[in-house]
Amino acid sequence: MTGTPPPYVPGHGLLAGRGAVVTAAAGAGIGGATARRLLEEGARVVVSDAHARRLKETEAELAAEFGADRVAALPCDVTDETQVAALFDLAVEHHGGLDIVVNNAGLGGTADLVDMTDEQWDKVLDVTLNGTFRCTRAALRRMKAAGAGGVVVNNASVIGWRAQKGQAHYAAAKAGVMALTRCAALEAADYGVRVNAVSPSLAMHPHLVKVTTPELLEELTSREAFGRYAEPWEVANVIVFLASGYSSYLTGEVLSVSSQHP
Repeated sequence: MTGTPPPYVPGHGLLAGRGAVVTAAAGAGIGGATARRLLEEGARVVVSDAHARRLKETEAELAAEFGADRVAALPCDVTDETQVAALFDLAVEHHGGLDIVVNNAGLGGTADLVDMTDEQWDKVLDVTLNGTFRCTRAALRRMKAAGAGGVVVNNASVIGWRAQKGQAHYAAAKAGVMALTRCAALEAADYGVRVNAVSPSLAMHPHLVKVTTPELLEELTSREAFGRYAEPWEVANVIVFLASGYSSYLTGEVLSVSSQHP
């Protein structure tokens, strides 16, 4: 029915025994939903976030449900190369290798270009684009050295394709993530690693509610063919697909997770 989310899809063991990292995984957004879906599909997961308290709560919740041996956590600011390196070193140690990386960390904001400061521009680009670059680089270095293949899934956005007022910095960053994904995929194919991205339109979570006006949310929702926003787990389902063997011939692709019409 239009406007009503579908039933939650149970796990099918698609990622049994795989070791994964998910950034920006604390809380109820796409990252948190992805960590849960990966665990439901049998993976072991290292979760990370810049918010240490929320991350600790997320780790405890997931460990209680899926087992402490399958869940680890480390706070990480993706703008800090030292922290990024520590995160991926922990993942390799915890998993005994690295199979899946989901780069979900991003930062938005709203400002017209004529009013936007250098600081606003730089902050969004550093987290959303540069952070994805740092984490992709860290993942590929370790996957290449291990020689066992792997998968990287980046979180882009339809705003990388479609214009929206007040979003020049975020749109530029997400378009950059798409281009980074395509170029990294060509390089990583040489050592058996696939790199793809998802491009959601509107996935609702508490943080988005706080930073978006009701009027804008209503306008964005009205553009969706299903008359509703996506549940974060619906985006996570597509990430699971890209991380699994069902997408073995896909690399350098950006999959739109959207019912939005132009």
